[in-house]
Formats: sequence, C-alpha cells, structure tokens
Amino acid sequence: VLFRSIAAVVSLADQTWKEHYTSIIGLKQVEYMLSNFQSEKAILTQIQKGASYYLIKTSFKWFGYFSFVFEENKLFLSKLYVLKAFQGKGFGKLSLQFIKDVAIKRGMNKISLQVNKNNKKSLAFYEMQGFEIIEPIVVDIGNGFVMDDYWMECRLIFN
Repeated sequence: VLFRSIAAVVSLADQTWKEHYTSIIGLKQVEYMLSNFQSEKAILTQIQKGASYYLIKTSFKWFGYFSFVFEENKLFLSKLYVLKAFQGKGFGKLSLQFIKDVAIKRGMNKISLQVNKNNKKSLAFYEMQGFEIIEPIVVDIGNGFVMDDYWMECRLIFN
C-alpha cells in the first residue's frame, strides 16, 4: 500500500503543482521541483527522514495531500495541496485543523511553512487560518532556480 500511496502523491503533485504554480514560477521550474522533490524516490527519502504524508480523499477519489515533519518545538508543514476542482469547499481548512491537532498532541507550540510571495490565494488562506508572515526568504534550489517565499508561522493555543 505504501508504494501505491506514494504513486498517488506523485500523480497529485504533478496535477496540483502544474495547475497552481505554472503561472507563478513557470513550467520549467515546476517540472524541476517535481522531479527533485516529489518523485517517488524523493518522497520515500523524505519519509525515511521523518516526514509524514497524508492523502485527502472522498470515498472514490484522491484529490489532495499534505506532508509535515516535526522539528524541535514546531511542526513544519511542507506541503498542502488540493486539486483546483476541490478548492474552496473547506478541505484545506479541515486538513489544516487535523495538522494543528496533531501538532498540539505532540506538544508543539507552532506550525511553520513557506509560501511563494506571488501565491496570493495561498497567502490569504493561511492568514485567515491564523498564520503570520515572519520574514521573506530566498532559497537556491539548484539549476538556476530559487524559491522566493515568505516564512509564515501560526502559534498554537493549548486548551
């Protein structure tokens, strides 16, 4: 099941990243990032290093996924993607609430993530969910490409 699930993530990544990022960073960078960060080999390596991947699905179709890793006192949300046809229906919000609950159960006091500076829709979504922009960051990912992002954090409240 694990390899079938990884194959599902690879397929969803290909669809969601091309739908969403081609207009922001261009197809060449999208394809470079997919082959280096969302191939079956790359995902398996991430899992072996402690990343958790989850598929989002209805009873008949996978339509999104997310991935996170625990770091010292925080959860780093590496990925949260939903196919365009399923966006705006509350699935991202439900997924993020699940992620917050997992972080709180593990005693984490915040969630951090990176969002492309030109990804206005995702920036607005995360701000509505309690995230704040901490600082701009530029990360060289090789082959002449960079990730030009904002570092965002959400402080968690324990009940």
